[in-house]
Amino acid sequence: MGQPVFGHVGSYRPGDTFRNRIELAFSGVHRPRRAVVCGTQALGAESIVLAGQYEDDEFGEPEIRYSGNGGRDPKTGRQTTDQVPTGTNLALLKSEETGQPVRVLRKVPAEDGGPDVYRYEGLYRVVGSSYGPGKSCFRVFVFRLRNFA
Repeated sequence: MGQPVFGHVGSYRPGDTFRNRIELAFSGVHRPRRAVVCGTQALGAESIVLAGQYEDDEFGEPEIRYSGNGGRDPKTGRQTTDQVPTGTNLALLKSEETGQPVRVLRKVPAEDGGPDVYRYEGLYRVVGSSYGPGKSCFRVFVFRLRNFA
């Protein structure tokens, strides 16, 4: 899967777009083709993709509220069980601890009306997290990310 990179990859910079997850993976900006978080609990998260899958996600200025992974019904997108502290949730908690930058990508409508694209939003830092009831009353992790400056 390659060596972890915390920070920008190659010459890619905020605003760059990618046609699909395969292009993201080949670029190295976000290596997994399906997972929304690239990282490990030992080293932290390298990158995340905001694709509108979780009801508790909020993309705002100056902060992103990113709900953790798990407990979601893939058909309805609703939370159906509590999230648990495993895998990518632990990677994001590690990033909060280390302060390492996390690349943030976001699925957005294409400007020409074509298929959605993935836009590189830039480097962010996990500045806080909480674990409690989300919109569907199940417990979710919510990670607060701020632009890495």
